[in-house]
Parts: sequence; C-alpha cells; structure tokens
Amino acid sequence: MKKNKIKVIGLFSGCGGLDLGFKQAGYDLIWANDILKDACDTYRLNIGGHIVNEDITKIDLNTIPNADIIIGGPPCQGFSGIGKRDPNDNRSALVYSYLDVVNKVQPKIFLFENVTGIKSSKAADGSKVIDNLKQAFENIGYHINIFTLNAADYGVPQRRKRVFIIGNKLGVDISVPPQTHFENKEGKRKWISSFEAISDLDSPTENGETKYKHQPKNEYQTLMRKNADKTTLHIVPYSSPTDKQIISHVKPGGNYMDIPDSVSTKRIMYFKSTGGRTTTYGRLDPEMPNYTINTHFNRPNIGCNIHYEEDRMITIREGLRFQSFPDDFQLISKTQRNYYVQVGNAVPPLLSKAWAEHLLKYLEDIPSPKAIHIAKSLESQTHKPELVNEYAFANAENHTE
Repeated sequence: MKKNKIKVIGLFSGCGGLDLGFKQAGYDLIWANDILKDACDTYRLNIGGHIVNEDITKIDLNTIPNADIIIGGPPCQGFSGIGKRDPNDNRSALVYSYLDVVNKVQPKIFLFENVTGIKSSKAADGSKVIDNLKQAFENIGYHINIFTLNAADYGVPQRRKRVFIIGNKLGVDISVPPQTHFENKEGKRKWISSFEAISDLDSPTENGETKYKHQPKNEYQTLMRKNADKTTLHIVPYSSPTDKQIISHVKPGGNYMDIPDSVSTKRIMYFKSTGGRTTTYGRLDPEMPNYTINTHFNRPNIGCNIHYEEDRMITIREGLRFQSFPDDFQLISKTQRNYYVQVGNAVPPLLSKAWAEHLLKYLEDIPSPKAIHIAKSLESQTHKPELVNEYAFANAENHTE
C-alpha cells in the first residue's frame, strides 16, 4: 500500500502537530476535526482544508469518511468520570467520542495520544482509566499496545513524555518507533539541546519578523529552516517589572531556588520551603533539551520558559522550534492566549512522523488471518510470543486468502 493511498483521519487535531507528522511522511489526510476556530484556521493554512470546526459530540458520524488510520488525542478533562461503562451511561467524556468514531470508521490502526497522568487516573468507581480504555477498545475488536515515549528520543529538543495507545485490527503487537536520539550513548546521535534548537534565531523584534543570525549550524536548524528565509512570530512576550527582576537572577539550567529572598514573592518563598518544583521559574539549560512546553510558556512561573542567555521569556517561534514545527509553519489567532494554547497542546511533528514512518511496515506488509493463525499455533507450541509477529510478517506474502 503506497503512503499517498493510506487515508488518515485526525480527531482533536488542534493546530495539527500530529497530522503534520503524517503529512510529512506522505500519508493522505482526508478529514480532521477540532472545536477551536483559531486552531482550525491554522490547520487549513498549513495542512489542508479538510478540517471541520465543530464539537465532536455534535458531528453526525455518518458524515465521517472511511480511513485506514485514525489519529488524535482527546483532552484529558473528564477522565475522572470514566468508569466501567454500560449502554445506558452518559457518554459525555470526549475520549468516548474518539472511541465512537473508531467504532464507526473501523480503521486498520488508530493512534491515541495523551498525557502521562492518564496512567494513574482513577475513575469514579476506583478503577484505572487506562485499563477501562484498553478494555473498551478491545470490546470493539482492537488489539491494544500502550507505550510512554519521550519526544527527545526522536529528535525533538524537548523532554516531553506522552502516552500512546496504539490499536490495530491486524492481530499483531505493534512496537514503538526505533529511537533515533539518546541522552548518553556513545556512537549515537545525542538529544538536541536548547542551544542547538534556537541559537540561529536573532533577538526578537516588535513585529516578530527577523532574518536568521547565521547559517544553520546543525542538522536540526537546517531541517527547521528548509522552506523559510526568515522567522516570524518572534516577539518578546510581556513580562511585568517584578518578573523581569526575578528572571535576571536565574542562571542557565536554574530555577526559583536561584532567586534571592530579598526579591522573592510569597509564592516563591513557599516553593523554597516546600521544594519539588524543578521547572518553576526555570531558565533553559543550553546543553540540554527543554522541559515540556505547556500552554503558558509566556509565563515564568509555569515551566522552564526563560531564554538561556537573554533575560526574557521564549517567544512563540522559539516555542514552535521546541515543538519541532518548521519555520514556515504559521499560526492564526484572534487572541494572544490562543497562540500559546495551539503550540502547547500540539504533538511534536517529528515524534508524529516517527510513528507514521514506523507504521508503514504494518500497513504495507499486512499478514493474512491464515498467517496469523499459524503463527499463534507456533506460539502455543514454543511459548515464545515474539514468534507471532516474526512469523506472520515474514510469511505475509506466502499466505493469502
């Protein structure tokens, strides 16, 4: 099956980070959805006009086309209300809207992305949300694998951990994409540092447009600048006089503990007394990837958002760089807030692309039911489950129906 023939539906797409990775890998994106108008406008500008701006719970499932893959990450709100469900329950949780679309479309594979907190979340009845989700997807015919991946391991300059639930109707265990970058491993590509990610960007300007400081100095900068000759959205976020004073005391790689008591707010003093907030009032370490970019990266007290060298918060463009969006990717927003919401909520496109390229081997060389049956018989005889995938894929072309 050719990549441009593999049809993809995106749910809860936002500005399109997850969708963009599949587009970059050559897939055919045919339908998408999000409730935020600004995000949909951004998506149309950069990815395609096939996105529908509507509440997913109000969409007629019969209007959604058939596809080979469904991708998306429902917002985590409402997880506490997910329990062991019966047909009469109120299906208000958005995750179950995702499930409903999967059940209606019946794709070969679906990719469900979410925050790591989903693994520890409990439902109202005390059961684990992740277990309930797995069971719900299995009930509609999907084989499930669950993984936690760090975006930094896939060339994204950000230590962003996310959970991926991967479901398939092929009857196989789908593995994780092969890791491409490493924190500490001789002879392997290292994690992309904050300096490597943004050091070619000049100081911000009033209108956010500026030429690059110099030629690309590394593979990542070259990739981000592939179709761009200047930067945009590179405007210094506003900081209060108090925040500016506080920022000036934080050293590279440091946090609120660097701030003298004489200029610390009551909140900072409370943090100092209780501890445990590594990224609060954090300044980038130029030798390490950033921590997770959130939807408030214009503020110093939520996340590691202070530039490693200049006494300022990182810009929207720098946030996009840390998320691995290319420099020709533009944002549309009627409010300042929604710029940060779109960037912070996105799945890094490079992580998405790693998934997209990895899934090709399952879609291009699909084992037949007969091959899978023989492989499972082999497992029962040898007690080696890894032979199921090995045999089934090796004999995919030799066992046809």
